[in-house]
Amino acid sequence: MKRTCRLLIIGTVLLLLFNVYPQVCAAQIGDPGEDPDAPIDGGIGLLIAAGVGYGIKKANDRRKKNSTVHLPEKN
Repeated sequence: MKRTCRLLIIGTVLLLLFNVYPQVCAAQIGDPGEDPDAPIDGGIGLLIAAGVGYGIKKANDRRKKNSTVHLPEKN
């Protein structure tokens, strides 16, 4: 009974903590007045290039694997 009660109390405290904590962390300063420029293009371009390169590598590996598979010869 003590264990169940303790788990219920811990669960309730954690639930309340996880519901209140994002509200505390979401505090932001006011509007700076003008639209700040955020350079997000460079990072996205690098991620796309990495994804394309990875896809090409996987396609080449699969093609090599399929071309080296030998069927047993018929006697």
